[in-house]
Amino acid sequence: MKPMISKYLFSSVGLVALSFLIWFFIPAENLMKTEEKWKGVCWVGSRQPLQGGEVQALLATGANAISQTPFGWQSEKNTPEIRWDMSNERRWWGETPAGIKATYDSSASKGIMNMMKPHLWARGSWPGEIEMQNEADWKIWFANYQGFILDYARLAEDLKMPMLCVGTELELTSQREKEWRAIIAEVRKVYSGKITYAANFTEFEKVKFWDALDYIGVQAYFPLAKDHNPNLNELKKSWESHLPKIEKVVRKYKKPVLFTEIGYCNTVDAAVEPWVWPNERKEIEFSEEVQALCYEAFFETAWKKSWMAGVFFWKWYPERHQREPDFTPQGKAAERVMSAYFLK
Repeated sequence: MKPMISKYLFSSVGLVALSFLIWFFIPAENLMKTEEKWKGVCWVGSRQPLQGGEVQALLATGANAISQTPFGWQSEKNTPEIRWDMSNERRWWGETPAGIKATYDSSASKGIMNMMKPHLWARGSWPGEIEMQNEADWKIWFANYQGFILDYARLAEDLKMPMLCVGTELELTSQREKEWRAIIAEVRKVYSGKITYAANFTEFEKVKFWDALDYIGVQAYFPLAKDHNPNLNELKKSWESHLPKIEKVVRKYKKPVLFTEIGYCNTVDAAVEPWVWPNERKEIEFSEEVQALCYEAFFETAWKKSWMAGVFFWKWYPERHQREPDFTPQGKAAERVMSAYFLK
């Protein structure tokens, strides 16, 4: 019997090895076949109730998806308390459960897919710097965060919202794999839709729980230029240098990718550090052209990949405002680029 066992053993091992080699050498553009791509924007919750017709301008661009972003608040990046109150009506209307529902109802009735994407707002910091100083505080923080995300998971389930993002840019917490797997398991108990996590572009390669999710989510603010006013070729070459890192993760976890956020300001330095907030660019020269070129470079590279399941551009206002500079493509050359590719 021993030779027979060895024969089957080596045969099985050979099949596994062959499967691995076939997967490893598949052309990158054929790694993961997705169905229709989600053509999305990050919808800004408005101060006041929608008046009607706000979705029409978005539909005209060819968009078929939005993310909605309610907030929880953390007073300090190193303390475990998280505040959120689903019944607090003093928040902006669009971020309340009633506003989220109304936005969902009005957009879903027009065929627009919604993703619930709660964020944490850390005072004087950003979510990627949230980190506890001892194990006791880590335990409290994860218990609080689980309560926060489960409340929104239940709301998403009640609304039959098709997609939920369980966390955004929590880079110094996502390395705690055991805790995040436990949260994802609890979310699955109350929410039946598709789930992702929005990892910062500096974080996604280190996340180890992608297998527990439906999509690899990336906050795709990759630097694309070293100086102001780059040309399209420079931007496309930069994308080609970043894409292999994403494809390596796709090969490992065999999951499609969502760019849960991507965006560029209408300034000459937009491609250098795309993540920089507009209020830090007040002395920078405006440029619709650079913003539009950044959009075009994305569509001509990453968007064409078969593993790309969708994108959400930061950001889109129900009513266009005049604050400048800003990330929104509304009323700018970038909107025309976005529309041209979304409508193809």
